[in-house]
Amino acid sequence: MLITILSFLILIRAEIVSILDKMRNPLKMKYYLLALVGLISLGIKAQEEIIRFESANPYTFNDVMTDLEDQKTQEVFGVLRLPELASDEKLPVVLGVSGSLGWREHHFDYLEQYREQGMATFELKSFQSRGITSTVGSQSEVTMAAMVLDAYKALEALSKHPKVDANRIAITGWSLGGGVTLFSAWLPLKEAINKELSFAAHLALYPPCFVTPTNLSFSKAPMHILIGAADNWTPAAPCQELVKLLENTNDIGVTIYENAHHGFDSEIPVQENKKGYSFTNCRFELNDEGDVLMNTLGIAMSNPFLQKLGFAFCAKKGVSIGGNKEARVASMSFANAFMKRHLTGDSSE
Repeated sequence: MLITILSFLILIRAEIVSILDKMRNPLKMKYYLLALVGLISLGIKAQEEIIRFESANPYTFNDVMTDLEDQKTQEVFGVLRLPELASDEKLPVVLGVSGSLGWREHHFDYLEQYREQGMATFELKSFQSRGITSTVGSQSEVTMAAMVLDAYKALEALSKHPKVDANRIAITGWSLGGGVTLFSAWLPLKEAINKELSFAAHLALYPPCFVTPTNLSFSKAPMHILIGAADNWTPAAPCQELVKLLENTNDIGVTIYENAHHGFDSEIPVQENKKGYSFTNCRFELNDEGDVLMNTLGIAMSNPFLQKLGFAFCAKKGVSIGGNKEARVASMSFANAFMKRHLTGDSSE
């Protein structure tokens, strides 16, 4: 059973008193203090829980929408973390999805601040579950389709957890994970996976918006995009275009940070990644069947070879990635307020 550190310390207060009584014996004091540290560590670990569930490895959205039952199953896991002073009430959860480089330090910074506000967090481990560390330069070892499926299977598992409020689970993600966050709201895909459960809010950081659906049916849950004006990996302009298409029918917005590159919310200096694809000149169509079409030939990029061919017509290798201090502060502040507003009803900044 998950318990808080505070509760745990209350349970072992007798041991603390006992240690104080034995202060005259340095050797005994050493052993008791080591034991106390161990007990506190157990209490901290009790705040975490690994949750496993069955997903699959679809390559495209079309595979999810038309062939999901025939997909080979894949065990996936994630880590649920509770806030330190969690109450006995069911908690809201922010489900996080990493980018193509896997989980990075700045991703955890967001999740930590959510827990500080009394929310639980869930780290979706799509890459680790499949033995992958990065998909930069290929985007095919673990696809967005597989990760959207993972996210909904995680949502199903979390909705049954005794500490979780199934109606207050939001999703957020970075880069590739931002795409998962965005397209998990695309109704033709969502309803092919689960018609009953929905995410309460979607916060996408620098997602690939250059894939535009012909079917503009999206969830009515609040959606927001945070992206940098100088992003040449997943450019801001297509996100502006998508928001313009949806703003009259959906609760969606976009915030663009000046002089901010891909990964603007990290603390690493801006540097070049020679493997990453720059999609500045790409616009792909997502048809009603869930196929992403090449912008020149109109052929579905339904396997790694066709995807690489499609990228060759418009994308080039070499992108900039790195932090912008002002954008990082603004982004984390916005994200915190967004989750508080939509998961706890707290509209204060």
